Amino acid sequence: MIDFTSMTFLWPEMLWLLVLIPGSVALYASLLARRKRAALRYASLGMVGEASAAAGRIRRHVPPVLLLLGLTAMLFAVARPHAVTLLPAHQETIILAMDASGSMRATDAKPNRLAVAQEAAKAFVAGLPRNVRVGVVEIAAAAAVVQSPTHNREDVFQAIDRFQLQRGSAIGSGLIISLATLLPEAGIDIEYLLHGRSSRLWLDSPRKEEKTVAPGSNGSVAIVLLSDGQANIGADPMEAAKLAAKHGVRVHTVGIGTVAGTTLGFEGWSMRVRLDEETLKKIATVTRGEYFQARSAADLKKVHGQLSTRFALEKRRSSEVTAIFVAIGAALAMLGAILSMFWFGRVL
Repeated sequence: MIDFTSMTFLWPEMLWLLVLIPGSVALYASLLARRKRAALRYASLGMVGEASAAAGRIRRHVPPVLLLLGLTAMLFAVARPHAVTLLPAHQETIILAMDASGSMRATDAKPNRLAVAQEAAKAFVAGLPRNVRVGVVEIAAAAAVVQSPTHNREDVFQAIDRFQLQRGSAIGSGLIISLATLLPEAGIDIEYLLHGRSSRLWLDSPRKEEKTVAPGSNGSVAIVLLSDGQANIGADPMEAAKLAAKHGVRVHTVGIGTVAGTTLGFEGWSMRVRLDEETLKKIATVTRGEYFQARSAADLKKVHGQLSTRFALEKRRSSEVTAIFVAIGAALAMLGAILSMFWFGRVL
């Protein structure tokens, strides 16, 4: 896919050749006027074909217009245009980080937030290319990998279906676990990041300091966080997002529920649970991901389609598209010549 909105030119000064187009239009109009004056001299002869004159007047302009468009495209090509080409990113591994905290039992998304997230997650996985590995991380009071990255879609579906609602929402911890699962060679010290201490021995061979890369630059992995955004335990979600950004990993966030929220009652207690869009948007922004808000399974299926497209066309490269304009110009010119030969027995 080519993005023509970002077009640049290697030889922009050659665009001055396009001034020939208005000149060509003026020349064509002059020839038509001369032909009309000649026809008026023999007005009586023209009455024979008056019935078909209207259709003929329209038809006679089609070949010159096609030729003019073809000439425009070829003159445009002389400037050697470049455009951004979207190429398959070959995403290899995606982690679904799914919120299974108590607030996900809220019914502002029908039948409830967790059920909607589960259905959407399975639809999303089903639409991914078969070469993409998918892992699942469950987020509650703690975060854990419930399915290691795999190509087996059935295993992923079963892991999603096994979710059980629990108290607590450690979204930040879930992002750290997801990141460490995606990048096992990055040396991410999960224990230190989650608990402030590390079991690594001082005599362990020191690791080389990981170089910070541009946010979103890692095109082979991604995290999709499905949550209502309400974190109340564990690592700070924004610090976890910054860590993902340092490793170039995008986090796409999907908000489950409504901003207005609903009152949730369970085992004698009640509380107001709302969709925290602000946190989810910040996570996506920091990591160069995208935020989607969905209230139902139907909405999330649309999100699934948008994310799948995003994953399929992620890599960008500036390419010269001169040949495309030359081909278009030649095709239009040939079509004009063929129609003129067929209708009038001459090239133009």
